[in-house]
Amino acid sequence: MDRYQRLCNRSHERERTTPGAGQMTEYFEIHDRDGPARRGELRLSESVRTPGLVDDYLVDAGSEWTAERDLPEGDESMLTVLPHRGLPGGTPDEVQEAFTVDYPDVDFPSAAVVSSDTAQEQGTDAYILSNAQELAGHAAAFVEAIIETRAAIPSDTALYLSGVATPGNVATLAYAGVDLFDTDKAVVKGTQGKYLTTDGEAFLEDLDELPCACPACQTPRSEFGREECAEHNEHVLRAALGTVRERIRAGRLRDYIEGQARHEQWLTATFRRLDQQYSYLEQRTPVLRRAEITAATDDTLRRVEIQRYAERVTNRYHCRFDKPLVLVPCSARKPYSESQSHGQFHDAIQYRAHLVSMTSPIGVVPQELELTYPAQHYDSVVTGNWTATEIEFVSDILAAYLESNEYPRAIAHLPGDYREIVERAGETAGVEFEYTVSDHPTTADSLANLASTLSEETTYMKRERQHNTLRAIADYQFGDGAGDDLFEDLAVESRYPKLRANSTDGEQLAMLVPEYGLLALTLAGGRRWVESDVPTKRVEIDAFVPHGSVLAPGVVDASEDIRVGDEVVIEGPKAFAVGRAEMSGPEMIDSTRGIASTVRHVEEK
Repeated sequence: MDRYQRLCNRSHERERTTPGAGQMTEYFEIHDRDGPARRGELRLSESVRTPGLVDDYLVDAGSEWTAERDLPEGDESMLTVLPHRGLPGGTPDEVQEAFTVDYPDVDFPSAAVVSSDTAQEQGTDAYILSNAQELAGHAAAFVEAIIETRAAIPSDTALYLSGVATPGNVATLAYAGVDLFDTDKAVVKGTQGKYLTTDGEAFLEDLDELPCACPACQTPRSEFGREECAEHNEHVLRAALGTVRERIRAGRLRDYIEGQARHEQWLTATFRRLDQQYSYLEQRTPVLRRAEITAATDDTLRRVEIQRYAERVTNRYHCRFDKPLVLVPCSARKPYSESQSHGQFHDAIQYRAHLVSMTSPIGVVPQELELTYPAQHYDSVVTGNWTATEIEFVSDILAAYLESNEYPRAIAHLPGDYREIVERAGETAGVEFEYTVSDHPTTADSLANLASTLSEETTYMKRERQHNTLRAIADYQFGDGAGDDLFEDLAVESRYPKLRANSTDGEQLAMLVPEYGLLALTLAGGRRWVESDVPTKRVEIDAFVPHGSVLAPGVVDASEDIRVGDEVVIEGPKAFAVGRAEMSGPEMIDSTRGIASTVRHVEEK
């Protein structure tokens, strides 16, 4: 069955008649993505914001949650659910009876109950993971089950875990890719006298005062019992999910998780296990964000954005300056060139060397890529000391960078605490460094040493730097060699950082977007990309002319390596366009709704 017919079938399956409500469309739509976490809306008989709670909906309309259907022979696990407040648990037959309602116009359920082993597309809006309670507390099993289930069900469907949510774990569960929860566990713990917060739990009798301002906690401490405790737990769970939704919307959930997941050992283990599943996270992590990365722990080094930047700098970037290398420390101000210290470095170097900044957690940042996400979008904790993990990480990146770029000389204009990193990298790469700092990089003596060391070098022109910047960013963004293929004849217009790449006959090909440090193509640039040997990220659409955006149902096919934020070429029988991806390539193909890509320029064929 081709994709068009499959999507038509799925769309038809999601059109249902609800008794007394007339015809309505039921769906799950994603509004924001932050790695595997999604902020969206599940619309059944009412709207549920996700990640969110389904209790109110289930209590009022539990019998509408699924409808009877044929199951694969011997696959009873697909009907095994956990007891839910307002709904029974039990054997598969008992569960099926409780969840079945005789609606003659309803052919498909709104949710299918599956296990990670049996999950498959069922034409539903949501999927209930049957053994959720068995997985909670076991990091390896949980991560494996979530990844397997997510791979087996459509991207634009919600995943529901029943009986596991607490205020302390929902952020990590949502980060893994779970969309729907209930209050069961929080309420049960309240009836057991366990007072929950986002950083753990305490026995009610151990609390002298209540560290919360929710309505339940307005009850005097002497009158606050287990009923009030259950009410409090539910309030805090709802508030925790509100925090998660806002973090996803802002693109800051990972920053929150790095601290919040440490309150329970199994959550820390889950978080780290997820980091080991790079392909799962990388496919779902955008190539650019507006949000700043907070580098507060060594866990930040494992972030997809950091690993991706390091991989591209060491494999795609090649220095085009035949000048000495000068390593300098990063600065608190971003981009680095706007800082006072880097202004002093530039005054000493005077365009006689190639400047590369060293930093944790990024690694190494060539001057041409100082704007490119995440090089100007992070803030790190400065203690004056490098951790062992940071030393290993940055020295490995520097060594790989030195091996892929040949310099006539290598100069380290760095504080003393960088020395171990440089020496380790130099030994690995077979590069000897000259050191120019006597006390601190910005002292008069140190700057004079730097200038003196470069005094015999010739300068390069500003125009050369602009050309090399645009070509380097093209290499980073599109692939090794893309800068030369796309900009073989290059004329640069405007001033850094607002550079425009034109052909020598004056046709604009692209412009540098300073906020992200990436290129935005014109139609002419898009055609060059298609005609070049550089792998093109394509979105194939049906026979229509898109304006403003391309919706997922209009996508016929898409390159698998497309990530959110990527430049894409959009082609169809009636149009050629360029834009920026709002979904990954696999999600574009898999989804029945949502914006697949924005459209910047379009031409009707």
